Parts: sequence; structure tokens; C-alpha cells
Amino acid sequence: MARFKTIEEAREYFSGDRFATDAGMSLDELDESHAVTSVVLGARHKNAFGGVMGGAIFTLADFAFAALTNDRETVTVAQQTSVNFLAQPKGGRLIAAARFKKDGRTSCVVNVDVTDDTGRDIAQFTGTGFKLKPRA
Repeated sequence: MARFKTIEEAREYFSGDRFATDAGMSLDELDESHAVTSVVLGARHKNAFGGVMGGAIFTLADFAFAALTNDRETVTVAQQTSVNFLAQPKGGRLIAAARFKKDGRTSCVVNVDVTDDTGRDIAQFTGTGFKLKPRA
């Protein structure tokens, strides 16, 4: 599997994840065993009650899942995901750290821990990915 040569190359590739990047989410770290994404929270991430939308938290975790499981040659799609929301963020930034629990030939399982910049646990995301045929 050909991984990205640099973080800049990976960022350019994942700039195509427009929903996440248009919401201000960034790819901070990426290697063969982990990915880290983050977002500075703003008004566009809030719900009517002033809290952070669950969809914003989910999207950040899903972005980390995508960055970890995809590369230039292989496409992995989410087959099943779940998220447990643990607490409302107190900080101004969310960080999602993804790691493989299993990385098999045709499927993978990834755990993503979402925290805020105060260290508070915000959510736990688990995604099962299905590996499609390599890109032509």
C-alpha cells in the first residue's frame, strides 16, 4: 500500500473531503498507524442551544477515520460506524485521534477518540471499513 510521502501531499488529497474541510477541519498528523484531525470551534459548529452539534463531532471523527484508512492506491469506505458522545466540549478546539484496532485484507476497525483542547473526553467513535479494489 503506497502511503503519502508527506503530510502536505495527504492534505492536498484530503482537501477533496469538502464537507469536512469547508467546516474548518484540518489534517494534523498521518502515518501508517494513526491520524489526527482537528477543528477550531466557531458559530457554524453550534446548535440552537449554543452547544457543539453532534454532526460536527461525528464529521471530525469520520475525517480522521478516512485519513487513516485511505491512501493513494486503496479506497476504504465506512461500512458501519457508531459514536458515543461523552461530554460537551469546554475548550475552543476539538482533536480526533484515530488508530487501527484491526487492519485486515478486506476490512478494518478503527477507534477514534475525540477530545477538546482542555483534555476533556468528548466522544468515542468506532468505524468498520470495507476496502474496495485498488484504484486503477
